[in-house]
Amino acid sequence: MLSKVVIANRGEIAVRIIRTCQELGVATVAVYSDLDRDALHVRLADEAYALGGQTAAESYLDTQKILDIVSRSGADGLHPGYGFFSENADFARAVTDAGVTWIGPPPAAIEVMGDKISSRLAAQRANVAGVPGTTEVLTSSDEVVAFGEANGWPVAIKAAYGGGGRGMRVVREASEAAAALESAQREAEKAFGRSESYLERYLTWPRHVEVQVFADDHGHAVYLGTRDCSAQRRHQKLIEEAPAPGIPAATLEAMGEAAVKVAKACGYVNAGTVEFIYEDGDFFFLEMNTRLQVEHPVTEVVTGLDLVALQLRVASGEPLGFGQEDVRLNGHAIEVRINAEDPAGGRFLPSPGTISRFRRADGYGVRTDAGYDEGDTVSQFYDNLIAKLIVWGRDREEARRRMLRALRETELEGPATTIPADIAILEHPDFINIEHSTNWVEQRLDLSGIGAAPPVTAPADGQPARVQRDVDVEVDGRRFSVKLWVPDLGPASGSATGGAARPARPRGPSGSAAGGGGAGNGEVAVPMQGTIVKVLVAVGDAVEAGQAVTVLEAMKMENNITAETTGTVTEVKVKPGDAVGAGDVVVVIG
Repeated sequence: MLSKVVIANRGEIAVRIIRTCQELGVATVAVYSDLDRDALHVRLADEAYALGGQTAAESYLDTQKILDIVSRSGADGLHPGYGFFSENADFARAVTDAGVTWIGPPPAAIEVMGDKISSRLAAQRANVAGVPGTTEVLTSSDEVVAFGEANGWPVAIKAAYGGGGRGMRVVREASEAAAALESAQREAEKAFGRSESYLERYLTWPRHVEVQVFADDHGHAVYLGTRDCSAQRRHQKLIEEAPAPGIPAATLEAMGEAAVKVAKACGYVNAGTVEFIYEDGDFFFLEMNTRLQVEHPVTEVVTGLDLVALQLRVASGEPLGFGQEDVRLNGHAIEVRINAEDPAGGRFLPSPGTISRFRRADGYGVRTDAGYDEGDTVSQFYDNLIAKLIVWGRDREEARRRMLRALRETELEGPATTIPADIAILEHPDFINIEHSTNWVEQRLDLSGIGAAPPVTAPADGQPARVQRDVDVEVDGRRFSVKLWVPDLGPASGSATGGAARPARPRGPSGSAAGGGGAGNGEVAVPMQGTIVKVLVAVGDAVEAGQAVTVLEAMKMENNITAETTGTVTEVKVKPGDAVGAGDVVVVIG
C-alpha cells in the first residue's frame, strides 16, 4: 500500500479521498490556491502546500507547481480526483516519470479513452456500437454545418478531452454553428486545458446510463452495476441513481458486458466509467471517463465497496480480489448534487458566496459528501458543487422518499442552491414513472417561481422598500411558517428550500432564460459575480430585446447576458477579462 498521497484537486472529492486515505493509514497532502487557503480539504489533510494564484489555470492546472509539491512532500502516490488533470495523459505521464504512482489508468489508456474521438474508435474495435458521429477533430464551423445537413439537426459539439458537460453545445441549425463551436472550444480550454472538439448526432429524448468498471494489473476486469444520470441541465447532471431503473435486466447485463469489452480493448486499469445513451430499447456507446465519477457514491452504496480504497489498492499492485460473479447489488441509491446555483425560472444561475449555515441531513441510509462547511466561501473561479447528498432504500420508491426527507432536512444558507429544483424533480410524476430524459428538466419541468430571490415592493414616499420574508411564529403553542412583508434592511439568509434570500435590486427582472440580466431603463446588468469573456456589441449597434450583449463566465459556466429593451448601444462599460459583481452595469442601451 502507498504511504503518502498528494490529492491534486479540491472541494468534496479531495475531502472524499482524504477520508479514505486516513482510514487506510495513508498520509495525505493537500494542495490549494490562494482562495482555498482555509478550505475544508486543507484543514483535513495531514500536510498542505500552496499553489498560489486564484484561477484554476494559475493553480490546480499548473503541472510544474504540483510536481514540485510531490517532490517536496516525499509522496509516493498522486490521486487526481475528477476534473482538472484527471483525464490528462501528459500529466499522468509526468507523474509516473517522476517515479510516483498515478492512482488512475495508465497514460496510454487515458490517451485512447480520455480522448473521446479515439475512444469511439476503440469501441468500434470492440464491436460496441456508438452514437453516430465524427472521429476527427473539428477545424471549422463548416464541418458542423455539413454534418448537420447530412445527418439531421440538432447535433452536439463535444469536448474531446473532458466530460461533465463542459465544452458541449447543442446546435439546432446552421446559423448557430460558428458561435457554438467558438464557445465550446473556449469552455473546454479553460476546464481541461485542451480545446479539441468533435461531433455527434444529438438524440432528442434519451436516457443517460453509465457502467462502473474496474480492472487490475492481473488481467481481471468487472463491472459494478449501472447508474442512471438522466436528470440534467446544461448537459450536466443533477440527480443520479443506481441501478438504472426501468430497463430490462438482460439489457443492463449487455451494457455491463459491453463496458468491460471497451475497457479491455484499451488495456484499462483502475476505475473507469463507460457511458451509454439509451433510447427505445437500444443503447449506444457515448464515451469513457478515465477517472472516478462524481456519482460514484451510489455505486458504493449498492455494492458495499469503497471505490477510492479499491483505487488505492489496485494502484499499489494488488488484485481486485473478486470476480463478476461476486458482485451483488443491494437495494437502490439516489444522489443529489447540491450546487451553488439559483434555479429560479429554470435558469440555474451561478450563485457564489459565503455559506453562513450548513446543517447536514442525518438518519438511516443518509450520507453527505461535502467540500465546504459553515463560513467557507464558494468562489466564482471553480466548480459550483457544494455537496452531494446520497441515500439508500430497499427499493427506488423508498430511496426517493428518503431523499425528499433528507433534502428538506438540509439547511444551507448563503448561496442559492439547486435543492428546490431537486425536490421538484423527485416529486414529479415523470421522474417517479421513469418517463424523463436528459432533456426533460430544460424542456418540460416547470420551475417558475422556485428559488427566486424575494421580491422588493416599490417604496412609498420616505419609506424603505419592503421585502418578503419567511418567518416562523407560534400561535397557542403551535408553530407555523408564514410569509411577511417587512422593511428591507439588508441581506437575509435563505434556507434549503429557497437558497439564499437575497433582496432583489429595485430594477427590472432578469431578462434571459440562459442566464442574463437587464433593466427596463436600458442598463444591462449582470446577475452574478464573474468574468467577462466576450463582448458581443459595440457603441452604435442596434439590439433587440432578448439579444445577448456579453458573455459572462462564472463557476466554470458561460452565461449570455441579454438586453431587456430594444434600442441602440450608447455605452459599453466592460472588455474581455474584466471582473464584475452582481448588479454591475455592462452595457447601456438608449
